[in-house]
Amino acid sequence: MTFDESRKYILSKISEAISTVPRERVETFAESIAAGDSVFVYGSGRSGLIARAFAMRVVQLGLRCYVVGDATTPAVEPKDVVVLISNTGKTKSTILVASICRRIGARILSVTSDPESPLARQSDVTVVIKAENCRPDLAPLGTLFEDAALVFLDAVVSHLMKHLGESDESMRARHAIWV
Repeated sequence: MTFDESRKYILSKISEAISTVPRERVETFAESIAAGDSVFVYGSGRSGLIARAFAMRVVQLGLRCYVVGDATTPAVEPKDVVVLISNTGKTKSTILVASICRRIGARILSVTSDPESPLARQSDVTVVIKAENCRPDLAPLGTLFEDAALVFLDAVVSHLMKHLGESDESMRARHAIWV
C-alpha cells in the first residue's frame, strides 16, 4: 500500500505546488531563456540532476546550453542566462555561482522554495515552488521540490517549443540517440 499511497501523494503535491506559480512569472522565465545568448544551469545534489535534465531539453530546443562545472563549459558572459535550482535557496555552491554570475552581469533565474532566500535575493527572476510536505514518510527529504521543479521545467520546455517554433520532430533531430 505504501507505493500507491506515495505515488498519489507525490503527484497531488507536485500539481498543487506548480499550480501556484503565476503565469506571468512563467512567461518571464521562458522569455529570459529564449533571449539569452547561452543558457547555463546549476544545482547541487538532486537539484543538479534536475538542472542537467533541463539542460538536455534546452539543447534539443536548439539553444546553446551548458552545465556549470562541466569540463567543457565556457565562461558565463553578460548576455547569458543562468538557471539555478535550490530548494532552500541557501546552498553555498549555488549562492557562489549566483554571486559570480551577478558580478559578470548575466541574467539569473532561480527555482527555489524560499522567496526570501539568498538565492532569490540575487536573482532577476525567481520561480517559487512551495511543495509543502506533511508526509515525509511518503516523500522523504526534498523529493516534492525536486519532482515539482522537474515537472515545472519540462512544462517550460513545452512553452518554449511554441515560442521558438519547435516541434517534437525538430527536437528529435537534435536528440543524441539520433545523431
